[in-house]
Amino acid sequence: MKSTQTELLLAEDDPGHAKLITKALRDAGFTCPVRHFPDGQAILDFLEPRPGAAEGLDPACRYMLLLDIRMPKISGDEVLRRIKENPRLRLMPVIMLTTTDDPREVKRCHELGCSEYVIKPIDPKAFNEVLRRLAQFLQVVHVPPLVA
Repeated sequence: MKSTQTELLLAEDDPGHAKLITKALRDAGFTCPVRHFPDGQAILDFLEPRPGAAEGLDPACRYMLLLDIRMPKISGDEVLRRIKENPRLRLMPVIMLTTTDDPREVKRCHELGCSEYVIKPIDPKAFNEVLRRLAQFLQVVHVPPLVA
């Protein structure tokens, strides 16, 4: 049986946070490839490529997404809505990873279909601890294939 690779997609507009997240996940033993997207439009272009696009989803790969809410071009909650409305993508686990702790935003993202909602603490030690725990969680998540 051919093994299926899982790839983590990271939609994060702050390049410093993206590097910190990737490093913390690696330090915690997370070994899946991580692909960074700097805004909501970039992740949607990858997930829903136009004909002739240079890159897009590999049907042999499984994907999960860490998604910030406050991003340029297209917001994370709009990206989440479009993913969950797309029959091909809707089973992909989407974990909101954001500094936004507004209970209305948490509720809205769950109503839109996010798998989890993780708040990025401002304190660097607490932030690293959250990422360590997230890496442990990501290592045991069973990721379904994309719908053909």
